[in-house]
Amino acid sequence: MGSMSYVPPNDAERRDLIRALQRVCPTVRHTEEALRPYECDGLTAIRARPLAVALPDSVEQVQAIIRLCRDRAIPVVPRGAGTGLSGGAVPITHGIVLSLAKFKQILHIDPLARTARVQPGVRNLAISQAAAPHGLYYAPDPSSQIACTIGGNVAENSGGVHCLKYGLTVHNVLQVTAVNSDGELVTYGGATLDTPGPDLLAAMIGSEGLLGVVVDVLVKLTPTPTVAKVLMSSFDDVRLASDAVTAIIAQGIIPAGLEMMDQLSLRAAEDFLHVGYPVEAAAALLCELDGTSEEVEAQIATVSALMQANGATHTRIARDDAERQQLWAGRKNAFPAVGRISPDYYCMDGTIPRARLAEVLERIAALSAQYGLAVANVFHAGDGNLHPLILFDASKDGELERAEHIGADILSLCVEVGGTITGEHGVGLEKINQMCVQFDSPTLRQFHAMKAAFDPHRLLNPDKAIPTLHRCAEFGAMHIHNGQLPHPELPRF
Repeated sequence: MGSMSYVPPNDAERRDLIRALQRVCPTVRHTEEALRPYECDGLTAIRARPLAVALPDSVEQVQAIIRLCRDRAIPVVPRGAGTGLSGGAVPITHGIVLSLAKFKQILHIDPLARTARVQPGVRNLAISQAAAPHGLYYAPDPSSQIACTIGGNVAENSGGVHCLKYGLTVHNVLQVTAVNSDGELVTYGGATLDTPGPDLLAAMIGSEGLLGVVVDVLVKLTPTPTVAKVLMSSFDDVRLASDAVTAIIAQGIIPAGLEMMDQLSLRAAEDFLHVGYPVEAAAALLCELDGTSEEVEAQIATVSALMQANGATHTRIARDDAERQQLWAGRKNAFPAVGRISPDYYCMDGTIPRARLAEVLERIAALSAQYGLAVANVFHAGDGNLHPLILFDASKDGELERAEHIGADILSLCVEVGGTITGEHGVGLEKINQMCVQFDSPTLRQFHAMKAAFDPHRLLNPDKAIPTLHRCAEFGAMHIHNGQLPHPELPRF
């Protein structure tokens, strides 16, 4: 893979770059005050200020910006709504941010084909709102769906509370059109269920802006279920709740959503929204079942019996759709709810086998005690996607560092039990060291080779998601293989 040497421009070169950007893009932000909102994404612990922020309003402008930056060896960080939680949209100090905020049109809805063609700046929830009159909706529903954009969802392969049954972004996108690092417009996938050639669409989804700048997305729409019901079961022990999750899936039932909240997250959410959560329980499961009236009623009865057989102390079934939405509102607002009880919190994201849920939660509790930091657990129990929220106070010396260390230990634990360091938040900057734990040298070489094939100029979001030899060597010397280089064959960039 060819390398590119990034030399920070001096003041005169920066002014010349800004003038050049202004010639091809109507909105370029470059003052200190205007750049501050772009210093970080949802992971606020990592910050940097770019040279400038370009906000194009046409595909042609995106292409022109990319070509200009290619010719000047200026890195480009694509950005959506900035709601990401792994530092993937954090700027590079000697690069620019390319914001897709103006690309917010729903271009076409085809109710017969059950598809919607949208620009990357369209909010996730807006797709479902636009499709609702046709009896359709967009299934992936991250907790931030009121604000996060479909372009960011594609970059991170986002999921949500209903991903257990309906899949992640990768299962609900048919086609993506992106601008590559030469400014060329390339389409991946197609409007049909199968397209000829390698499945490059799957490579684009979850690539975190490293392979192209998404400018157009064709998504699948799902028929709105005839009936959807939620039941909530309380447990006196987290292990019992974990066993109930396994029992439900083993019965052959795939709920639309199956979420777990521990006592700390239950109390935070209840204090925030007052939805009737069982705050004295050690854990609660939220299980949504959808389909025809007959199958939902049958599954509700089966799941209720399974909950009871696995130690549930109480089970509540939502009376109507309003109460169903209320119960989900508490879960989807768990993150901001936790923010009300702690000055700061650090949201982790890892995935483990369902059968190891109880063990991992107990070991997270041990890590919490070891580091002296509370951890609230709220997660997609059905597919093992954990979201431990580590509570800390950044104003106290050493607490941020302790939060980062416990987070790293949780990710290593996920790998140890056969899981992965991310489920839907991506790697970005936050987890790049743990990539050295997750993957061996041959696999990492292939990641670098793929990056080189799509972006030979190393222009797009460089130094994110894929670790370099230097980083793995440094991390390995401190943490793994007794100080020996973990990946000696990785290319040095």
